[in-house]
Amino acid sequence: MSWLKILGAVIVGALLLTVGILLGHFAIPKGGNGPRAPSWVQTVGRDLNESLLQSFMDQVDSGKIRENLKALASQPHMATTKGDEELVKLLLRRWQDPQVGLDSASEDVYGAFLSFPDPQRPNSVAVGVCGSQIFSTRRSEKNVTADQTHADVVQPYAAYAPPGNPRGRLVYANQGKRSDYLELVNMGINLNGTIAITRYGVAGRADKAVNGAEFGVAGVVVYTDPADINDGRASEEETYPNSWYLPPSGVERGSYSRYFGDLLTPYYPAKGNMPGQGRALTHDGIPPIPTQPIGFEDAQTLIWWQQGSVSLLAPPDRYVLYGNHRDSWVHGAIDPSSGTAVMLEITRVLGKMLKEGKWRPRRSIIFGSWGAEEFGLIGSTEYTEEFYSKLRERSVAYINVDISVFGERPSVLSSVSVYDNWRNHFNRISPSYGVIPNLGSLGAGSDYASFIHYLGITSKDIAYTYDRNKTSARIYPAYHTAFDTFDYADRFIDPGFTSHQAVARTVGNVLLRLADSLILPLNVSDYGEKLDELYSAAAQGDFLANLNANNLSLDPLKAAIGRFKSVAADFNQRITKLKEESPSPLQIRMVNDQIMLLERAFLNTQAFPNQYYYSHVIWASKSSDQATFPGLADAYTSALETGDWDQVQKHLTIVVHAVESAASTLEAVA
Repeated sequence: MSWLKILGAVIVGALLLTVGILLGHFAIPKGGNGPRAPSWVQTVGRDLNESLLQSFMDQVDSGKIRENLKALASQPHMATTKGDEELVKLLLRRWQDPQVGLDSASEDVYGAFLSFPDPQRPNSVAVGVCGSQIFSTRRSEKNVTADQTHADVVQPYAAYAPPGNPRGRLVYANQGKRSDYLELVNMGINLNGTIAITRYGVAGRADKAVNGAEFGVAGVVVYTDPADINDGRASEEETYPNSWYLPPSGVERGSYSRYFGDLLTPYYPAKGNMPGQGRALTHDGIPPIPTQPIGFEDAQTLIWWQQGSVSLLAPPDRYVLYGNHRDSWVHGAIDPSSGTAVMLEITRVLGKMLKEGKWRPRRSIIFGSWGAEEFGLIGSTEYTEEFYSKLRERSVAYINVDISVFGERPSVLSSVSVYDNWRNHFNRISPSYGVIPNLGSLGAGSDYASFIHYLGITSKDIAYTYDRNKTSARIYPAYHTAFDTFDYADRFIDPGFTSHQAVARTVGNVLLRLADSLILPLNVSDYGEKLDELYSAAAQGDFLANLNANNLSLDPLKAAIGRFKSVAADFNQRITKLKEESPSPLQIRMVNDQIMLLERAFLNTQAFPNQYYYSHVIWASKSSDQATFPGLADAYTSALETGDWDQVQKHLTIVVHAVESAASTLEAVA
């Protein structure tokens, strides 16, 4: 009789620890109290300075980005550790530099609930026969380069999973989806008291354990399958340091929580005596059973055994935010330091231009270095909770650059622009513009989550990725392992750092256009195309037939979308007319506020009561594979099983109301 055991406490301590975020910004200085007209009166009508933008692009230095990354990834810097504190000091030194620094830089601290392993009792998974242990998984990754031996390399563990030592028969449960466990039950397999081994992908980390517990699983083991990340390559000769592929001992760490932000203080900043501080953690969004990640070499063995406030007219009180997290699971050269290296180069160039008196932004630019992202987007979420009202009222957009370069790309020829390269490799057909670059949807994979889903701030995540036609890797192979080092990045991800330079130039271009354009460069009519796409998915086939069979009509939604598109077209015509005239600062302020507030119109805090922070009717996450509005899609799929079509009607009403509200936001004020 064989048994499998998860040895050691998966979480020996889950503590309230201080999570730091850094904020820096450029802004227009506040004027004095004298009768003289403030200086912004002379410049408020000026548009973006294209020559200044070109000057910024010319100054972005790939060598300095490389130097940034080398410093950022020199040691592990998991949230709240000494390495994290050292990065806080580094960023503050850079942003407070008198020659190339920002106007100001400060640190905010939150008392968040984090989860760490006990270094004296490292976790592992073992196989036993007749009471004797015959195999145990590695407790650390193999020493391939000196980076893996650093004293601060955290042992592989599943953050937020509970402690325990379950024993049971090993069962293979594919990706840990609910349907995977259900299939095993339908095959006649009793899952009570078993240990499920699952592979990363599709289902979220926490979901693999939450789903398993529903069927009586006692513990979960998670591994990275080389077929999903290494194009099938699994030998040491084929993997890092000989290529970019993940070595057999590599273990992907991660947060095993369904939600983002501090788990004890949802919707409130984790400061002082906020609700939930000090409360025992009972949460349906984290694993209820012990869970442990392992490398694929160990997984192979286990499976073998198993088979066997400013003036009204000036816009410094409008914010363009740019951020990335600072913490990593180990050295974090790519995730997240590749993004921070780019951000530091952008702030260096802009800081130099500002200190030399060549530039100051029309709108304030706020740079954020978030802490504890890897534990569930905690730093950025706490920030949005604390400054909820101010950010909702004043934020134009949020730009996120986390992993700036996912993989090596061929050198971009001078004749091929970033735009054309993007359009050639990832495009869609637009009814208005023809073939254009495609944009993916923002889920909750990085710090943009609370900005778009909770606050309704227009958000963008930017990165260079590899050609998916040349590799099937779901992400770069060293992700969240001790092999994500500067050496790995320098040799296999971006030799020469030209991709990082291209990202810095592209992001800086977007940042400056958002900060300095007289009228915000966001086309509201593009939303009409997305609304049409989501509507069309519901207005055909079985979806439409089932709606009709239950006396539900899409006509109100069709009418609302038609109204939105008409109002958006009128709005664009007004902008065109303004540009042809000499608009007053008040007219400019009015249309810019309408553009800024459009995203907020799609929020409904009652739309998804069972999903923390999600309130965006267009972009919320969904479990259904129906390609329509997320709430409507999930309600429809559920109604097919339960017969509850009232929920479908509810979400139709929510969508119609949101689209009508968005149209009203764009209507002429007077």
